[in-house]
Amino acid sequence: MNIVILAAGMGKRMQSALPKVLHPLAGKPLLSHVIDTARQLSPSRLCVIYGHGGEQVPQTLQAADLCFARQEPQLGTGHAVMQAVPQLDFSVPTLILYGDVPLTTAASLRRLLAIADNDKLGILTVDLADPTGYGRIVREDGKIRAIVEQKDANEAQRAIHEVNTGIMVAPTGLLKNWLANLSNNNAQGEYYLTDIVAATVRDGVEVVSAQPDHVWETHGVNSKVQLAELERTHQRNIAHALLEQGVTLADPARIDVRGALTCGRDVSIDVGCIFEGDVVLADGVRVDAYCVIRDTRIGAQTHIRPYSHFEQAVVGPECIIGPYARLRPGTVLAEDVHIGNFVEVKNSEIAAHSKANHLTYVGDSTVGSRVNLGAGTITCNYDGVNKSRTVIEDDVFVGSATQLVAPIRVGKGATLGAGTTLTKDAPADKLTVARAKQVTVENWKRPVKKK
Repeated sequence: MNIVILAAGMGKRMQSALPKVLHPLAGKPLLSHVIDTARQLSPSRLCVIYGHGGEQVPQTLQAADLCFARQEPQLGTGHAVMQAVPQLDFSVPTLILYGDVPLTTAASLRRLLAIADNDKLGILTVDLADPTGYGRIVREDGKIRAIVEQKDANEAQRAIHEVNTGIMVAPTGLLKNWLANLSNNNAQGEYYLTDIVAATVRDGVEVVSAQPDHVWETHGVNSKVQLAELERTHQRNIAHALLEQGVTLADPARIDVRGALTCGRDVSIDVGCIFEGDVVLADGVRVDAYCVIRDTRIGAQTHIRPYSHFEQAVVGPECIIGPYARLRPGTVLAEDVHIGNFVEVKNSEIAAHSKANHLTYVGDSTVGSRVNLGAGTITCNYDGVNKSRTVIEDDVFVGSATQLVAPIRVGKGATLGAGTTLTKDAPADKLTVARAKQVTVENWKRPVKKK
């Protein structure tokens, strides 16, 4: 099967320099959703027709299994499909999709492909309570005879509620001939793909139809308003699926998943959380309000407190993170690690039962087990040119407001006094203190503001 995706439109109502099909829905371009669905059907050829925005579309979405054809100028949907003809396999049917209709499911498309087989024109239709603006499906004796646009429909035709979605499948050899005979003798001067229905009927080829599981599968995006509405539809569908899997959502209307969220049993998610990329929450994970979690794995029974941010991190079981914690790329936490409020960790491993509960930065570090990092501890890992590593061995106690200037090693069981600036390795099982001598200046007066 060939699949052709029409993605050349300007999208004037989007009021944007970005091509319409590149506007994001759930964190990725509209067109990417359509391509992902198309790939589920295992096409032998997958061709994207682009136009408005120049090379932005192929540059953004280049992949080994995609080919691109440029439509310039844009002269209608029929003209767009014409651009793909040289790249199609004529021994299999061609399915036509739209880059601004992102939520059509593979199941609905398979139903259309099955009914059309290899020798019929198949059209995906939908019944609308208010069909205003859509092309009506005109039938005689139950068979499709034509698609009549709203402006051309008579009173009886306008009363029809079955409408054309634009998605169709056709035998490729016949499709080529039908496209070649299209006329642009209309008010817009364009070649309309829907006009091939008349040629199909004239040639005695059967026209069949299938309907999607949900009306929203056929909704397209022509404005930011429609994009926002479809975003909510998509997120509502994701939330419903999570609820069916047993996930507890404090409010299904206030969760955003922009990627793949995999949850174990008894997972609880509070309001306002955003999940991006590939996120895995193991059994019993609790995520409090307004957390942002991207490309991260979180172990069983871990509690994420409010307003915490994660990116490319691995968190072990039974940890307590936040509130207001930030785990940056390369963070790996073992079991029962506590990362508290306003603590940032980057490119570091922290072993089991260690704690950094307040106002601390841990960067490019290896931290052992049962380590306590006091409030205000900073690993000074960057000299302006190079980054160096800090190693803190097991059972170390670091006093508050301590700076560890890397590269440096703190030995097992060592204690660092509060306010220490450590520039040399600290020996195991010893108290190390490095402070300036305390001085009191006599006769000193605080400056006053000059009048």
